[in-house]
Amino acid sequence: MTLPTEPIGSIPRPAQLIEGIRDYGAGRITADALETLFDNAVRETIRRFEDTGSPVITDGEQRKPSFATYPIHGSDKLSPGGVSIAFKDGHTRQLPLLTAGPFRYQTFAASYLESASKHASVPLKQAVVAASVLSLLYPAEGLPGYSREEFQEDLVSEAATDIRRCLAAGVTVQIDLTEGRLANAFVELNNRVLNQFTDDERRRIGVHTCPGGDQDSTHSADVDYAQLFPALFRLEVNNFFVQLSSEPDRARVLKLLGAQATGSRRIFVGVTDPIDPRIETAREVRDRVLEAATYIDPSRLGTTDDCGFSPFGDDISTSRDSAFAKIRARVEGTAMASAVLGG
Repeated sequence: MTLPTEPIGSIPRPAQLIEGIRDYGAGRITADALETLFDNAVRETIRRFEDTGSPVITDGEQRKPSFATYPIHGSDKLSPGGVSIAFKDGHTRQLPLLTAGPFRYQTFAASYLESASKHASVPLKQAVVAASVLSLLYPAEGLPGYSREEFQEDLVSEAATDIRRCLAAGVTVQIDLTEGRLANAFVELNNRVLNQFTDDERRRIGVHTCPGGDQDSTHSADVDYAQLFPALFRLEVNNFFVQLSSEPDRARVLKLLGAQATGSRRIFVGVTDPIDPRIETAREVRDRVLEAATYIDPSRLGTTDDCGFSPFGDDISTSRDSAFAKIRARVEGTAMASAVLGG
């Protein structure tokens, strides 16, 4: 038995790239120079990803400004002052507000695959932002001549296109739903997107949930999974990527997950913690996988990292070396557990 193992997506950007993005914003370098930095970062990230032995990789989201804002980056229909997300350590991230319709993506995630596919020799996956995240852009007071219902129709269409273009490029897709621990009402909106795909297509789509990771802090770790799971598992996908290794009572969460591991679902449990600076050993990962296998049928089990290692492009709280070391431990530990379970 070989358990599948996949990353979530983001890898910390090289310091040279982060500096280059700032220089471009200040007019100190050209667009061509910035593109060279992006391509170098993607090439190096994919090389190091493949060196870990990971059977599935990403481009590390090196070109994304953040997991949430890539579709709207550069839009002229935004203003400051949107929803503010408070993290446990006191820092915040704030979304912008939409100022006018119609809502349109400026960038689709499939565009990142164009450069990544040139360098990758193993299968790629692509993370996309959930429609529910972008629904927070619409102002509470509404917009003249552009109702919330019209906005949501446009949003669902654009989000479905984002996924469909990735599937057409031959990769699997992961929907980032990090705000899932904040509200259950987002499920219906995300299912409106998912309902546009066939059963076969949905087998290539997954959903990732975690309490949000940024600058070694979280925004909703206090929300009990027992409250989230009934809504989360109403999402019409087959693959669920769930933060677990940093949970204070993993056995309790695994019991809840085991009850949801039915039908064609596969649950990828987090076995490495990007926020913890300590590098897990392969043996630790093996033991976490074997623990999970006592609650979840191994035929429905996979492994992943709790979260991306840098969901926001300027987050350098985790080093690239640490990120790849944790990924290597996940890959090797999952293989060790597979050998035990297969025996």
